[in-house]
Amino acid sequence: MISIIICSRKKSIPTQLVQNINRTIGIKSELIIIDNSENIYSIFEAYNKGILESKGDYLCFIHDDVIFHTENWGTIINKVFESDSKIGLIGVAGSRVKSKMPSAWWECCQEDLQINIIQHFPDRNEEHWQKGSIENVVNVAIIDGVFMVARKTNGIYFSKKLKGFHNYDMNLSFEYLKRGFKIVVTNDILIEHYSLGTLNKSWYISTLNLHKIYNKMLPLNLSNSDLKEIEFKNGTKFITELLHLKMKKDAFFLWLKLINHKTKSRFHYQFLKQFFK
Repeated sequence: MISIIICSRKKSIPTQLVQNINRTIGIKSELIIIDNSENIYSIFEAYNKGILESKGDYLCFIHDDVIFHTENWGTIINKVFESDSKIGLIGVAGSRVKSKMPSAWWECCQEDLQINIIQHFPDRNEEHWQKGSIENVVNVAIIDGVFMVARKTNGIYFSKKLKGFHNYDMNLSFEYLKRGFKIVVTNDILIEHYSLGTLNKSWYISTLNLHKIYNKMLPLNLSNSDLKEIEFKNGTKFITELLHLKMKKDAFFLWLKLINHKTKSRFHYQFLKQFFK
């Protein structure tokens, strides 16, 4: 059985989503809605509450603004888990690389992304994102939180050290990797997602905290990409934004680490000029 856990921004989730899940999942399931309409829980707390309430063998964490296009997607999940007992986490979007430098999960080479999702934008346009291998199941380093299905394992929960609503997906990915499980993306399940995430100041603070916790695990590289270039690119981008957010202390200490990746770069001069501005 699959336990579907949703942290709802309203007292209940849309009827359309409930009907869509019931029509498409194809196997026995339970729906656990964590009412967070009054913003009582962080996403970490809400999902941990859902885990404690769950009865299923597999835990499916989804946003409350998605629709499933694939029939019998629950059967697909069962088959993926049954194919390899070391698979611990399944997604529909992820990356084969994660830099040691703080970054979003998608900040890598385009060829390292593995995505199959219909994404909506604020201007009401939509795109079907299809990137990566055409194989049914692909090993990745991290997955996106819009859809995550975990093999229920005693002792694996979301972090109690992290707060807010960001980076829960990387948190769960790292926890399963720590225990020797594989993470995969399946191309056989298609969902439609109606909103985009926001990289605001709270996201940058959360990302810094996340990388402090899992620093020793990083970087992760399941491809042949040039990690040195990815590290420098991600570092410069993150540091630049920290300066814009007036987080100079964090920017400075991250810049000291960045120098190890490339000692000679025009960016170092630009950083110091902006830092002492």
